[in-house]
Amino acid sequence: MKEQLIVGFIRAPHGITGEFKVESASGAYEHIVALKNVTLRHGTETKICGVEYADIGGNCVYMKLAGVNSPEDARKYNNWEIVVPREYAYPLKEGEWYIEDLRNCSLIYENGCENSRVGPAAEAAPAEKVGTITDVLEGGAAYLFEVTLSESCNVLSDTVKLTASGSPRTVLVPFTEEHIGKIDIDNKTVQLMHLWILE
Repeated sequence: MKEQLIVGFIRAPHGITGEFKVESASGAYEHIVALKNVTLRHGTETKICGVEYADIGGNCVYMKLAGVNSPEDARKYNNWEIVVPREYAYPLKEGEWYIEDLRNCSLIYENGCENSRVGPAAEAAPAEKVGTITDVLEGGAAYLFEVTLSESCNVLSDTVKLTASGSPRTVLVPFTEEHIGKIDIDNKTVQLMHLWILE
């Protein structure tokens, strides 16, 4: 099966025919209305559906899928993801990434990176993996990386890395220029600019 990327999220039913609202994952909608088939996903559960029609309406898409014929049917899929093969997803611009590509990236920290995003200071210090990005969540002002901290990390103390029960701690890191530096999808690494955000 081809790699699937999230293009949208199903929201409330609309009307009486089984139509529902779709929120775009990228903020763009043209690629969603062009879809002929989609996969609905909720956790490990999936359902492949044909698209009967999709129309842009303000800040959402009104979509009708084959086999979803009432508000009750549509409500069953509320908050499900709409996923498609990579070639049908929103075309990325510079400085944009797919959520699926960011998941499972190593969050790395380099001593001296607070002073310089690029240059000798950042290159001189060896990078240390401080955690793994497990998800990307919607936040108020910015997206948030959900990060499980690495037990083997030497630049963090055990009180920061572990919960009281001794399991790895999960933290949220704002996905902003202030907190995140270089993103290297090919090598699955994301640079953390400040350690204090993990405390």
